[in-house]
Amino acid sequence: MASRAALLVLLLAAFASASASASAQLDDKFYSQSCPSVEDVVRKEMVRALSVAPSLAGPLLRMHFHDCFVRGCDGSVLLDSIGNNTAEKDAKPNLTLRGFSFIERVKAAVEAACPDTVSCADVLALMARDAVWLSKGPFWAVPLGRRDGRVSISNETDQLPPPTANFTELTQLFGAKNLDIKDLVVLSAGHTIGTSHCFSFSDRLYNFTGMDNVHDIDPTLDLQYMSRLRSKCKSLDDNTTLVEMDPGSFKTFDLSYYTLVAKRRGLFHSDGALLTDAFTRAYVLRHAGGAYKEEFFADFAASIVKMGSVDVLTGTQGEIRKKCSVVN
Repeated sequence: MASRAALLVLLLAAFASASASASAQLDDKFYSQSCPSVEDVVRKEMVRALSVAPSLAGPLLRMHFHDCFVRGCDGSVLLDSIGNNTAEKDAKPNLTLRGFSFIERVKAAVEAACPDTVSCADVLALMARDAVWLSKGPFWAVPLGRRDGRVSISNETDQLPPPTANFTELTQLFGAKNLDIKDLVVLSAGHTIGTSHCFSFSDRLYNFTGMDNVHDIDPTLDLQYMSRLRSKCKSLDDNTTLVEMDPGSFKTFDLSYYTLVAKRRGLFHSDGALLTDAFTRAYVLRHAGGAYKEEFFADFAASIVKMGSVDVLTGTQGEIRKKCSVVN
């Protein structure tokens, strides 16, 4: 038993070392010689798109998150299903993702500037950063040098934290990606921009314990907020209506997410779960007043850089895709 335990410790240490080594290979100056204009090219496209459709910022940030939680940040969420293989983008948790065609447009612009040089995974990481910054959020240097994966499997999306998750489930799913509870409470604030379909949270309004009636509500949800949500999501079967995740400022990256969570008005069960742990609750309450914006912005930048380094492919691993939806 002792030798087996020792072996497990060695394997975990090796895994941690490999992960650290991969992330250490990322560098915000990675393309300084091979494609020095890449950030300008991406930002020009982002400014143009968000000036017309600012609501696209949330989906692009979400896309980066969904990419990194499955197979690491390797662009696998962007691949199309082919033959008998159903890709990540066609799995249930990703059916509401949007922005794929725009990502292809940005990638084409990057290819025109620097052919066969910049990965789709890096393009997506830059787009996510600019989506936040152009929504009046923080700016951070994006470590680059990711390579694109060649595999995308729908069943692997069970690694994505669902909106119905409780705190224990969230910490397990984040922990599996070497992200701690501070990363959890910080990255959850990405819900300050964007919208969600009713079916992602309607169980809290009509079917919280499986009784499927109007009285079966989530007792942790503020009643006034619940009534407002019910006025928009008329039934458990509403699959089309969109609701702002951060009502009143869903196009602005700010601290109002924490203000809402503190009032028990977080849209998802996973948002409300942040109040069930002492550390995450204290973080929510600290930032609910909005007095520490720069502190939160620094925290968010640090956590998303950490997330963006999860299980990345570097060096000669993977490939640099010409188009993000298909392998070369």
